[in-house]
Amino acid sequence: MLAASERATQMHSSGGALQCAAMGSEPVVRLVAAFPAPLDTAVAAARTCTSPSGAVDPGSVLGGPDLDEDGRRKARERRDSLARSLYAAGHHTTFQHAHFLFVLERVSRQFVWSFLHAHPFANSEQVSQRYVRVSADDVFVPEMPPQAARVFAATVAAQHEAYRRLVELLCPIAEAELLRRFPTWRRHPKRLARQTDRKAQEVARAVLPVATHTALFHTVSCLTLFRYWRACQQLDVPAETRRVVEGMVAAALRHDPDLAVVLEEPLPLESTPEFALLSEFHGAAAQPAAFRGEFDRDLGGLTSRLAGTGGDNVGKVAAAVRAVLGLPRARLSDEEAVRLVLDPSVNRLLGEDLNLSTLSKLGRCLHHAHYTFAKKLSHAADSQDQRHRMTPAARPLLAAVVDDQPDVVVPRLIAHAGEGALEVFEEAIGRAWKGAAEVRRAGAGVEAAAYLLPNALAVRFVESSDLLNLHHKHKMRLCYNAQEEIWQACLDEALQIRAAEPAIGRWLLPPCSVRQLAGRKPFCPEGERFCGIAVWRLQPHEYERLI
Repeated sequence: MLAASERATQMHSSGGALQCAAMGSEPVVRLVAAFPAPLDTAVAAARTCTSPSGAVDPGSVLGGPDLDEDGRRKARERRDSLARSLYAAGHHTTFQHAHFLFVLERVSRQFVWSFLHAHPFANSEQVSQRYVRVSADDVFVPEMPPQAARVFAATVAAQHEAYRRLVELLCPIAEAELLRRFPTWRRHPKRLARQTDRKAQEVARAVLPVATHTALFHTVSCLTLFRYWRACQQLDVPAETRRVVEGMVAAALRHDPDLAVVLEEPLPLESTPEFALLSEFHGAAAQPAAFRGEFDRDLGGLTSRLAGTGGDNVGKVAAAVRAVLGLPRARLSDEEAVRLVLDPSVNRLLGEDLNLSTLSKLGRCLHHAHYTFAKKLSHAADSQDQRHRMTPAARPLLAAVVDDQPDVVVPRLIAHAGEGALEVFEEAIGRAWKGAAEVRRAGAGVEAAAYLLPNALAVRFVESSDLLNLHHKHKMRLCYNAQEEIWQACLDEALQIRAAEPAIGRWLLPPCSVRQLAGRKPFCPEGERFCGIAVWRLQPHEYERLI
């Protein structure tokens, strides 16, 4: 995609126009709900810590209505001084009480993946490409020279034509697979057609560009918004990130102008460590292909490979269980202790609809076991995987790992569908890489060109989790309704842990199996969305699915 020696420079210099010019497709930022007086709330929370009379009312921070003008001025100065002091000293929990709920529209999925969902301190619900057909003009267009813009538009059009064609080609095989699970759906043609179309478009979206728009509800604390603003200029999408966060901060300041008291200016892109290291290591000797080959060889054909366990996870969990129950090792063996916390027939909280383990003394024993995985998912699948905020990962700088050679994850249904679908897919992938290279050569730079990369783009990363949060993730994503790649990754993980630590691995199960062991009915919690397979009757090594 870019000569290695140019990468860091073009991410900054060619993005100069991007960082200050209006976007070709303007993001929409709306603040729909917020705490009243966020700064006063933070100061009141801080004063409560040393208050002999209990909690301080935020409404009293600036004094009562009887204060004269000079008194109000002095009260404001005291409040602002304390707020600055708290901020500078790192007493940031006081700024976490106030929250902002934004609606973000016409933002790219690349921005959401790279920035909004790359950390654990936010909550989002966004439009799903799995269930909603994507419009051809529903795409983020960065500012770029006219010739580059024409290439960009032509490439997007080709990607959408491939998407439409793939939906047509995949519908017959998706329908056949659904009828294999639900033979009676032949008598319900509308439902069959709707579900068939969804399954086909879920897979066909692999060829859509990561520039595709999304819309979402996004809730953050005041503290997270401060961090957004300070860190908004960073790779891979500094221009769009700055633009969107600028809108969020402006809306927050309209709500409470006093927040300006503690706001710092954004760090320059060139002062970020990623920018400096990209410049240092990706010069003439850069070898992204060598990295990709090495990573894939280490995966050994898996989607997710167990790279480390932290050592003696069974013993760590067992020791924690004994500490909770006040029992010596002679009374409770390691394996039995692990069973007490992980067997749903004993720990019935595991069968609850809510994830109650974090509130359970016994459940918190699972925090002490840790696992690390090397994983390879498509950009689309990883965008869902990263929603599991408590299984954090170190994800790549695309500028460091993408070159002129297409590098994608081929969806299983496309590979299974035969030459017609695979030919359309491969042609679309090649066109995306070609279009990105042409956009770059036309002067738009690598930041703009990267928006043309497809959802199928391979993302390689390292992810870690404690057992409590991994158990919850597997309980959600081993469900046959989960996105297929994430399902496969979780199955790889569960089988490897079962082989390495059977006392733990045997309890990493899908929701229906957990509920069956816990005595909760119905076993499947999905209602009308039941996958059609009695997975609770199967062993994990028997799990198999195409859609």
